Amino acid sequence: MDVHKLVQEMTLEEKASLCSGADFWHTKAVERLGIPQMMVSDGPHGLRKQDQSADHLGINDSIKAVCFPTAAGLACSFDRELLFRVGEALGKECQAEDVGVILGPAANIKRSPLCGRNFEYFSEDPYLSGEMAAAHIRGVQSRNVGTSLKHFAVNNQETRRMSVDARVDERTQREIYLASFEGAVKGGHPWTVMCSYNRINGTYASENPRLLTGILRDEWGFDGFTVTDWGACNDHVAGVEAGLDLEMPSSGSYNDEALVRAVREARISEAAVDRAAERILTVMYRYFEGRDRTAVFDRAAHHNLARLVARESMVLLKNDGNLLPLSASRRVAFIGPFVKRPRYQGGGSSHINASEETCAMEAASEYADVIYAQGCGTKEDRTEPELLLRAVNAAQAADVAVLFVGLPDSFESEGYDRTHMRLPDCQNELIREVLKVQRRVVVVLHNGSPVEMPWADEVPAILEAYLGGQAVGGAVADLLFGKASPCGKLAETFPLRLEDNPSYLNFPGDGDTVEYREGIYVGYRYYDKRGVNVRFPFGHGLTYTTFEYANLRLDKVQMKDTETLTASVDVTNTGRVAAKEIVQFYVSPAHAGISRPVKELRGFEKVYLEPGETKTVTVELPPRAFAYYETAIADWFVEPGAYAVLAAASSADVRAQARVEIEATRRLPVHVHENTTFGDALKIPGAAEILKPFTDGIGAMLGGENSEALGESTREMAAAMLRDLPLRAAFAFAGDKADRGKLPAIVAALNDASKRAQA
Repeated sequence: MDVHKLVQEMTLEEKASLCSGADFWHTKAVERLGIPQMMVSDGPHGLRKQDQSADHLGINDSIKAVCFPTAAGLACSFDRELLFRVGEALGKECQAEDVGVILGPAANIKRSPLCGRNFEYFSEDPYLSGEMAAAHIRGVQSRNVGTSLKHFAVNNQETRRMSVDARVDERTQREIYLASFEGAVKGGHPWTVMCSYNRINGTYASENPRLLTGILRDEWGFDGFTVTDWGACNDHVAGVEAGLDLEMPSSGSYNDEALVRAVREARISEAAVDRAAERILTVMYRYFEGRDRTAVFDRAAHHNLARLVARESMVLLKNDGNLLPLSASRRVAFIGPFVKRPRYQGGGSSHINASEETCAMEAASEYADVIYAQGCGTKEDRTEPELLLRAVNAAQAADVAVLFVGLPDSFESEGYDRTHMRLPDCQNELIREVLKVQRRVVVVLHNGSPVEMPWADEVPAILEAYLGGQAVGGAVADLLFGKASPCGKLAETFPLRLEDNPSYLNFPGDGDTVEYREGIYVGYRYYDKRGVNVRFPFGHGLTYTTFEYANLRLDKVQMKDTETLTASVDVTNTGRVAAKEIVQFYVSPAHAGISRPVKELRGFEKVYLEPGETKTVTVELPPRAFAYYETAIADWFVEPGAYAVLAAASSADVRAQARVEIEATRRLPVHVHENTTFGDALKIPGAAEILKPFTDGIGAMLGGENSEALGESTREMAAAMLRDLPLRAAFAFAGDKADRGKLPAIVAALNDASKRAQA
């Protein structure tokens, strides 16, 4: 289809009409030209195709579909291939249901554990989040169905989400909140990107030209269409001018007419409307021309895939004394409100009408005879003495008690944030009472984000199941009884308590303003820098075996800042069980310079090893892996100096490290003025000679050739004073060695030298 030609045949009114939805779930048709509607549908961990025409928050049932684990769990797999398979399955279901674009994945960063929608987000780390989102996108789009990467950008809370102004500096945006989307866009090439509700430094995302055009398209190369989150359109004309293409849902004819009127009144060019219409039609016809009208999908096969995916994503947080896996010969008690009715998804627009459900009680029958007690309810947070007594008796009669606890539906959902990080009080009481009669206790957690665990030191084994999808019970049973070894690792830090989180004092903000005062120090970047103890660190996860790392090697020990480094490490399964290990590579600046995190994740690979087997794991680290975002040049910059490359089992478990020295091929510009310090000016090549009159004069004042007699502390003081001394103040110390009237010429000479260094 020649979309450009088609647009030229359209009237202004027809083009403007394409820029808003026909209803809640469809683009507009243009019957005169034979342009049909295209349906979009919620996702991203299952197809939520609505039969009703006006429901965005999961109030009404959608069609039956397979519910996969949510992103919070999927990210813990650290498995790009697995995310591709999930996406591919969703793409098949979309083709079978004639859905052209599925709304997801969501690549927002987990700034606070309280965000009500964290279960839909991958990670606190932008590199991991971007890699997982990109793989998911590639999987869906391999079936010729589009994705809508969301929610762009800096959307990290539900409180006042449609009006809040997120105030965040440029470096933090680039390194944390935008980097997640950048990885997804460049690595996945989504067909569409959904803007968020909020404002960013005063401007709504839906009408932000810097985001929608300057960064997304001009810098990252995005070539699809942009769409509002449902109801996020503030000023449709300003949005289209900024680079927004499609408003959803329908606003009737109101915004269509507003757009036409703005063109007639020359407040926006018709070319801007043409541009939006072409982008929308390009994606629509990409779907129409690849439409598989014979598509069907096997729900049973996808349910089995959901079980496998959940198994690969769960994280064994603790396993003292190798309590797990359980033996079928032991008497096992399953206790808790989520044994028979597991919580496996979150609330809101991603809520799936699951095709079937597998609970742990049902799945455990494959392995052993299990006794059951509910322990407490989920609708109200209150202890029911009779339920509690039955649970305690069941635990006492068993050899092992497995408690299935977590966050009820009411505790976390789209639309509102959590107010605390605790489990319901009745669940904590249940755990405490069971521990009084049974020391062999396993806790299985069903939750979308971290929880405080006041009982963690007493419980021998903890399995984090997250919101594991409709087959969660089968996956839990497979891991508890050793059919497979756990292999997931945390994609977020579990702090000891809410107050330890870096955003604690500034979340969710005051009124319509939230300030991101913690800057780049989000998640493990903060906990590492501050030396704060955590419950479980980012990247942590156990298996039923042990791994040894050895022989970390780099393909070079010196390199230029334009080169890519290859790092390899040998990993050996030193235990008796076949399992998978997630090998994480971090980069750590090993030189003095600008404030940076202690280390940052820059690569990872998941490897399967039989007992005794050794494999070499290799990653490539491009220049970006060593860079920070320098606002002075509006670009990424690699400081020259030494860097450590770390091979690690978690952010807190570094197994091997090696160093590389990086040589600069570019320098940061230094704009010199009379208040520039000596230390900054001396970074310019040739500056030492230009400044010699000052340094000679100051040196003479401090003792000249006899400076050794001043003592080490005095020499240190002199060096520090000179480094931080503004040029204009140097005359007070240089005496008759320097002429104050020559300062403008010296400043000019330094600026000329700086320009030459940049050339």
